[in-house]
Amino acid sequence: MNRIARKTGLATMALTLSLGMAACSGSDEEPTTGSDTASETTSETPSEDPMTSEEPAASDAGADTFGDGCAAIPTDESDPGSFAGMATEPVATAASGNPLLKTLVAAVTEAGLVDTLNSAEGITVFAPTDDAFAKIPAKTLKKVLADKELLTQILTHHVVGETLTPDNLAGTFDTLNKDELTVEGSGDAFTADSEEMANIICGNITTANAKVYVIDTVMMPQM
Repeated sequence: MNRIARKTGLATMALTLSLGMAACSGSDEEPTTGSDTASETTSETPSEDPMTSEEPAASDAGADTFGDGCAAIPTDESDPGSFAGMATEPVATAASGNPLLKTLVAAVTEAGLVDTLNSAEGITVFAPTDDAFAKIPAKTLKKVLADKELLTQILTHHVVGETLTPDNLAGTFDTLNKDELTVEGSGDAFTADSEEMANIICGNITTANAKVYVIDTVMMPQM
């Protein structure tokens, strides 16, 4: 108990001495308070405002596409057929989600070209829509789909072994069918194949390994 009392007495004396010195020092300068220190700390390291923090940039997939047909592409980026969804998949897989290309996907599957297209690098695909295939008489289309060799020739005629952007789209190019394909036009108006005059209705679609130009007519290879 004597030890505790002795410590208490010393503490009381120290407090009294401290108050006396403060009284003698004058009132010209105000003592720094704890609140001032907290204010300085806050100004040096401001807390992040959750309302103004930078959000991740939205996906720009599809920003450089062109053509009226692009309006048919889903806008929900979680949809595999959207521009964002197709951008993450190789071209044959990406086409399977595109609502315009169901007949083309069936034809590619029938010809056994899915792996060939998915594994290729830096290619350009001119992709006929379902309506393009519908222009072919039903009996003729049925025969084509049943003839794997002819079907392969037609489909590979639609594939160029290099990446074509709108800037270098006009010209004559070698196809995977070992023939040539000519594209004419500029800006956002292009046609492929001078005989078939296939209009590009949605161009410059990006997939994981290819550029895709959706066309309104099936082009026939040079026989």
